[in-house]
This record gives sequence, structure tokens and C-alpha cells, in this order.
Amino acid sequence: MIVTDQIHRILTDSREATFEKLKKQASDVTRQYFGRTISLYAPLYLGNYCENNCVYCGFSSHHKIPRTRLNDAELHKEMNVLSKQGIQNILILTGESDRMTSVNYIKNAVTIARQYFPNVSIEIQPLLTDEYSQLIKAGVDGLAVYQETYDREIYDTVHVSGKKKDYNYRYETPERAAHAGMRSISMGILLGLAPPVEDVIALFQHLRFMEKIYPGVEYSLSFPRIVPVEDMDYQPIKVSDDLFVKIICLTRILFPRVGINLSTREQPAIRDDMLSLVTRMSAGSSTLVGGYTHIREGEPQFDIHDHRSVKEIVQLLKDKNYDPVFTEWRCLHEVSGLRV
Repeated sequence: MIVTDQIHRILTDSREATFEKLKKQASDVTRQYFGRTISLYAPLYLGNYCENNCVYCGFSSHHKIPRTRLNDAELHKEMNVLSKQGIQNILILTGESDRMTSVNYIKNAVTIARQYFPNVSIEIQPLLTDEYSQLIKAGVDGLAVYQETYDREIYDTVHVSGKKKDYNYRYETPERAAHAGMRSISMGILLGLAPPVEDVIALFQHLRFMEKIYPGVEYSLSFPRIVPVEDMDYQPIKVSDDLFVKIICLTRILFPRVGINLSTREQPAIRDDMLSLVTRMSAGSSTLVGGYTHIREGEPQFDIHDHRSVKEIVQLLKDKNYDPVFTEWRCLHEVSGLRV
């Protein structure tokens, strides 16, 4: 049960003693359920074609940027370079274009990715249940899909046109993926679009619903803050570092078994400070299409703030007595040679 009044009080309490108590409690819960392990992953952008006009996004259809997507040879190059950095867990991303990055295109990319990585997740346009089934058969382990904001009025305003404007279709995406048999699902909000406390509560309610209907799915949550892009007129709501950390702490306390993701959108200092709270971090990231081999020119979806390499992040974790984890699971036949 989500007690909304209590969440409001915690997130708006400005007392330092309350903040430190909350952080310690969340750190203790993280240690209890996850030990000192932190999983590492990297995003891999396949294309930046998009059919949505979203006022906050660098890939928005109204932005006059070079549009591109990787071909098979380029996919192999990108994935080979990334795998040699030690990364075994990737998140495949595209703009949302059914035409240019179709299910068949994604399926082919996933098939190639499984030659390099044991764990492959996707963050693409929302699909139908049978389309998710196809991608799962091709080797997809997980899905990341964010409602962005649960405020319907703001949602309608910031999503000017395109398929993404359909709030209900996007809201029901985790259900379709879970029904198809998706092993893990990452949900989230884009902090800065709407009043954050209300959005956090709505996300928690959505997650509770998913846990009740599909308890066998492995869930994680993400709270990316808007990173301004060039020519973006939209003025996001400021979400302070303290409020950001409080949101993460409260998430851990209310959902002790749920994974918490932290991307390179955040500054190195805050990522370092939150090691005791999160379970999964990106490392050595690029938000450019072909960004690991520089084989294509273009604009990133957003600018990252933590430019440290995979090697540097691994050393940081070891220095702070954490265990970096590169792969969370493997299929039985991959481990033992058995056919299942």
C-alpha cells in the first residue's frame, strides 16, 4: 500500500537529520538485499529516427538533425568494441520509429548482439504483445519503458504529436511486455516534466499494480533528470540533488527487492555518493548512434555528465569495496552446453 501523505512529508522535509536518517536506512536495506554488488551496463544506440515530437528530447522529429541507423557491419563493429571493454550487459536504444527501426530491424540487431553479450535489453518504441514475443525469442532479456510523467495534462502538452501522444497505450506497455514473457522490466519517470512528488507516487502505484498482476517479473526503477538539449525551449522543473537522493532512498525502503538504475546523466560526484543506494549503473556510455566507434556523425539524445571509462568505474567500485557485476545471469545451455 502506497501511503501518499507520508511520502509527501518525507520528500518535502528539509531537515538535515531526517535526510541523513533516511539515507542510512536506505543504505542498510540495500546492503541487506543486494550486498555490495553493483551491476554495470552500457547503452548502445542503433538509430535516431523518431516519429514523435517531444519538446524535451534531442531525437524529437521536429529537430533538424542528421538521421541515421547502423547497418549490420556497423553493428558488429560497435558491439565488438563495447564487449572488449568488459561490458556484457547492454541496453539497445533507438528513437521511436516503426518505419526506420522496425521490429524486424531490432530483431536482427538483437540476434547480432547475442553473439557478443549474454544480456540484452531494449529501450525502443512501445510494441504489441506478439512483437515483444518475437524479440524475446530473438534473445531480449529486458525492457526499459518510461511513462515520462503520469500527469495526463502535462503528458499531452509535452508530447505534441506522434504515437507517443497516446498516454494509455504507453501506460499499458509494461503489461504487454510482461504478458509476452519479458524477464525484466524497468519503469520510470523523467524528473523535471511534472511536480516530482506526485509523479513519484504515481510511479510507485504503477509498480505495485505490475507486481500484483505479474509477480514473476524482475522490476527496476529509473529516475532520470532532464538534461537540456540544444534548441530546447522547454523549461523543466528543477529537481535538486537532495530531492533526487531522497527519491532514491524512499524507493529502496518501500521496494527493497527492486533494482534501482543510475545513468551517466548524473554528475560523477553524485553517482559516487549514491553507490550505497543503487544496484545498477551505466559505465563508459555514449548517447550517439555509433558513438563507441565514431562511425557516424550526429547529435546525441542528451549530453552525459560522467565520462569515466568502464575501467575507471570498475576501479572506483573496487576502491570503495564494491563488487562490479558484468552479467546478472546466463541461460543454462550457455553455461553447461545443455539444450533446454
